[in-house]
Amino acid sequence: MQRRVGIWYNPCVRIDLLVALTGYFLLLLFVGVFFSRKTRSLEDYFLASRNLGSLLVFLSLAASWIGASSTLVTVDEAYSRGVSSFWVMGLPAVLTALGFAFIFAGPIRRLPILTLPDLVEMRYGRLVRHLASFLIVWYMILLAASQMVALGSFLGTLLRIPYFQALLLGTAVVVVYSVIGGFFSVVLTDSLQFILLIGGIFGLFFFLVGRVSIEEAAAVALRGREAGFWNFFQGWERHALMVVSFVCAWTISPIVWQRIQAARTPRHARRGLLAAALAFLVIYAVIVGIGILALPLFPAHDLDGPLLSVLVSSVGALLSGILFVAVAAAVMSTLDTAINTGALSLTRDVIQRLIQRASRIDALILGRVSTVVIAVLALLVATRFQSILQALGLASEILAEGFFIPGVAMLFLRRRVPTAGLLSVALGGGYAVLVFLVALGLLSLPLPEWPFSIPYGLGLSLTGFLIGLAWDMRRSASALRPETDGI
Repeated sequence: MQRRVGIWYNPCVRIDLLVALTGYFLLLLFVGVFFSRKTRSLEDYFLASRNLGSLLVFLSLAASWIGASSTLVTVDEAYSRGVSSFWVMGLPAVLTALGFAFIFAGPIRRLPILTLPDLVEMRYGRLVRHLASFLIVWYMILLAASQMVALGSFLGTLLRIPYFQALLLGTAVVVVYSVIGGFFSVVLTDSLQFILLIGGIFGLFFFLVGRVSIEEAAAVALRGREAGFWNFFQGWERHALMVVSFVCAWTISPIVWQRIQAARTPRHARRGLLAAALAFLVIYAVIVGIGILALPLFPAHDLDGPLLSVLVSSVGALLSGILFVAVAAAVMSTLDTAINTGALSLTRDVIQRLIQRASRIDALILGRVSTVVIAVLALLVATRFQSILQALGLASEILAEGFFIPGVAMLFLRRRVPTAGLLSVALGGGYAVLVFLVALGLLSLPLPEWPFSIPYGLGLSLTGFLIGLAWDMRRSASALRPETDGI
């Protein structure tokens, strides 16, 4: 064993972590198998029969939102950059939940649709629907990939197994219970995972509070850390663009829309969203606090892997097991949501719309096959990225630039404006594709990296929408003019 500033660090994997992980995986699989008997239709499989109460809406939203980025990335950001790291995930999560609760929950829940592209076709036509479906599936694949990167890094560091093997282990369990039980099993396992997450995160926070004072953290922060460690607005230009990127993407994300549509009533959806906003405010503040309080324990900044991975190996056996399962739960709750929602769009909006023979295949079989397909594609993408934040940022850029403006507008439009939707999605989404290909190294273009690319993509999307809207309105006026002249 090796001593590190008042806590014990064990460089070898412990049996108790393997036991905790195995028990947790078995519990998730049991939930998936148990609720598979209640799944009889596509609406059961993907929307839980539209019967979620406020509590399940809240728990599922909170669990799916607080994933790898919120735990691993935010703690590392706080450890390196200080209190301004709350901007990275905390602030956009709070703002998005409040926006849904006060503006969008009612209109979304009252829509007579199963998926988001259903509404796209009503407002913009079939071609735009196909483009939007492509963007949504692509977003879900990248979102799932970002969680797989985190899962592989976290489990690999602690279990001392290769990254790819750890990635396969966690992904396999998620795919099995998602395929078997569908959305209701995802909601219930997410709720369980959120409770475990809260126990682990708050347990670690109070563990650190009992061993480290804020004065010690402040003293270490003054040595060897960048200026502005305690300045909430440090680096606000970069952080503000991140907030815009995530808020725009999450506002139009099918993940939140799916839970609002699955709620029993608009009132249940609003209550769940307001509870989630309050929970985000508290939980993200605690996560940032963990990163800051860890400074005196690891002042040299020589960590072997993510800070939370090191902390799991450094605390007592009981808290270590709880924390280990809690972080795994945070990652897997977002991963299962991304896979399930991506499978919904792939089944309903791609396969059944583009392949005529698909209508003869049982919808549940298609849904389960789509679940596996989304997981496999995300797994392939995860092998190309090592940065969780970069993968998550590129995923958010897809929806923010390609679909935010026409997506919000279609909630309030009362007529079809196909040119507006087409130009907006094509220009904004096309720009996002180019940025993504540059990030992969497949193209060499002088484009700004995320998040500095966000204003350009949103500007193109807005320009395309306004030009198309003017064209559609002019064409509608021309179509009505002969009728008016003949009166």
